[in-house]
Amino acid sequence: MTKKKRQRKERNRERERRERAALRREPEEIDDFPGIPPDPRAMERMTARIGRIMDEQQFESIDEAQTFMNQYLSEGGGSLEDAPAPSAPLERAQELIYDAFDTDDPQSRVDLAEEALKISEDCADAYVLLAEETAEDAEEARELYEAGVRAAERALGEEIFAEEAGNFWGILETRPYMRSLEGLASTLWVLGERTEALSHYSRILQLNPNDNQGVRYELAGCLLEEGFDEELGALLEQYEEEASAFWLYTRALWRFRTEGDSERATTELKEATDTNPYVPLYVLGRKNLLAQGLPELIGLGDESEAVSYFARALPEWLKTPGAVEWLRENEDEQFLVQLEQE
Repeated sequence: MTKKKRQRKERNRERERRERAALRREPEEIDDFPGIPPDPRAMERMTARIGRIMDEQQFESIDEAQTFMNQYLSEGGGSLEDAPAPSAPLERAQELIYDAFDTDDPQSRVDLAEEALKISEDCADAYVLLAEETAEDAEEARELYEAGVRAAERALGEEIFAEEAGNFWGILETRPYMRSLEGLASTLWVLGERTEALSHYSRILQLNPNDNQGVRYELAGCLLEEGFDEELGALLEQYEEEASAFWLYTRALWRFRTEGDSERATTELKEATDTNPYVPLYVLGRKNLLAQGLPELIGLGDESEAVSYFARALPEWLKTPGAVEWLRENEDEQFLVQLEQE
């Protein structure tokens, strides 16, 4: 490993640790805590500012860096607003993007994104915002996301893709690339270019197996829809500790598709229903999605999660011969009646 790579890895690890520590702190512990922004991506501004503060210092250990930051924010009266202003064009452009993320006014977001691109054409998040706010169809969104991917690739350079694969979300500067690639994948799927879309989703997980973006859910749904059972099985195994309703019901349906009414399939279905018992009410048509509506917030194990899963996965249950009947046969009728009455 080269000295440059070791130094970058150390910086990345320390940055990721600082980000986790900052998010764990109570808002009242930080005098200039801005509150929860309209767009969670705006929270990255805090990490960027902390990074600029720390970059001005010389530390011999991570413990020394942590001590400095704790004293700076709590004991020394320091403020994140005191962080050095971004100097490089791309950093200044990204600061405007944080402003855009921090407002819920669509026109302001567009204006700020366009202003950012005037400062740096390599500002990938600007293209992401324009795709989200201005694209009139999937083809136009695709062009903007592709521009974002190209911009991020120019900004990052080739070396980082080879040296940091597996750690991309831990590097703040790579996140615009990951967002651009995710947007491109979803748009390509809508456009019917599914092989390329699947390739991009897989690429995101290669670069960041921790999957902070939740891409595994989209990829699993796509593989299920396309009938790529072997690839889906590998993905389910990769994230075998996942305990959401989407993952467990997807695994149970996949098992039924590949093995039929086997003991393993039934066991996995029971695990899924134990995790979220509301899903069968919707898949079996005993509750109406139109009456319920899509939830804005999703709670693990509750009805909102069941509604969200049902909206995405019902076609695959209906397309799998015998799956709905298998689900019905393995449910406790009396228990379902009790749930209906809640």
